[in-house]
Amino acid sequence: MKVLTLALLFSLPIGPLSPQKPLRQPTTQMTRHAKGGRWYFAANGHAVYCYGPGMTVPRANGDLQRVATFCRDGSAVVPLKD
Repeated sequence: MKVLTLALLFSLPIGPLSPQKPLRQPTTQMTRHAKGGRWYFAANGHAVYCYGPGMTVPRANGDLQRVATFCRDGSAVVPLKD
């Protein structure tokens, strides 16, 4: 009986001695795109690192403009210098 009780006691996890799973961090758009990306030269003269593709979009006056998408600074679209 003592052997069974001791075996049961040693098999149960006790408080802080039991291994704890790490807490999951919330997944954001930036953490999902942590790998891969490219540096672009923005129209404002700064370099920006973006994870999405470079695209050509129409402006309000009908001209076309190159933009980078999903950038590290949180911008969804950044106009690029030609």
